[in-house]
Amino acid sequence: MAVVGATGTVGAVMLGLLSERADIWGEIRLIASPRRAGGKLTVRGEPTEILALGEDALEGVDVALFCVPDEIAEEWAPVAAAKGAVAVDGSRAFRADPEVPLVVPEVNAHAARLRPRGIVASPGCATLSMIVAMGALHSEWGLEELVVSSYEAVSGSGRAGVDALRGQLSAVSGTELGELPGDVRRAVGEGTGPYPAPIALNVVPFAGVLADGGWTSAELDIREETRKVLGMPGLRVTATCVRVPVITGHSHSVHARFENEVTVAAAHEILANAPGVVLCDDPGYGEFPTPADVAGTDPTWAGRVRRSPDDPRVLELFVCGDNLRKGAALNMVQIAESVAADL
Repeated sequence: MAVVGATGTVGAVMLGLLSERADIWGEIRLIASPRRAGGKLTVRGEPTEILALGEDALEGVDVALFCVPDEIAEEWAPVAAAKGAVAVDGSRAFRADPEVPLVVPEVNAHAARLRPRGIVASPGCATLSMIVAMGALHSEWGLEELVVSSYEAVSGSGRAGVDALRGQLSAVSGTELGELPGDVRRAVGEGTGPYPAPIALNVVPFAGVLADGGWTSAELDIREETRKVLGMPGLRVTATCVRVPVITGHSHSVHARFENEVTVAAAHEILANAPGVVLCDDPGYGEFPTPADVAGTDPTWAGRVRRSPDDPRVLELFVCGDNLRKGAALNMVQIAESVAADL
């Protein structure tokens, strides 16, 4: 296996996962930009030298995981595939490509077997934080419509997002800011980081870049990725993406309408038995998922399950997932393991 982008945020999480999971790889090769080459990172307790990204570094690789920006994946994933590797890409570069399967192993593992370009794509962190739970419910009842509000952690914006939140928290700590119009913005000044507004003491209803019709790229990604993973190109999906002052862990408020009537008891049973899902739903005792409680864990956590009082086919629920683990690194590792089993 080659991990391309081993020195990045997702790469670091991936190396930790590879050290925790079954050792099926004869060699794990670490690849990064030329400026990081020659350094070492520890994998499975062994210091391993970092290689510069190039054709030589990809020779003899069976599976290459790409934890890199879109433009680098777009250039180098086809190179890895041309050299005989299966490229598993975590960027947006190939998600919409009809010749590249978009895979969540708990939902559509079979799709990874048909890869005409030698590339398998992994969805974005916002989709991955809820799709495992929704896939399980869809299998039972048949999904007709999905309305999602996502509450996304700043680590989804990389190191810049985390640094922005921590810096802004320092600026507002110990103050009485947040009581007057614009006072937080004035205190933060130009230090909003990758966001158009302060993230400390605030929420920002915008993620990605502006697209047609006032939607954002992140909102449209949830729509198209959900459709592709579930194999439902006509599924009605709308999303509103909100950035919140949380370091790790995306959350979603989900309104799902199904073909068949639903019950809370049956939903509990489905979610409790679904691979990759943990049911946490006893609000009377304060038990429901929150990002602070799920950070550092692998499953999707589901709770606040309710049937709509107005429509017996509608289920409301709240789900959380670690956006760096299942939302990025873990899903790629799971894809790689399923590909390796076939190889």
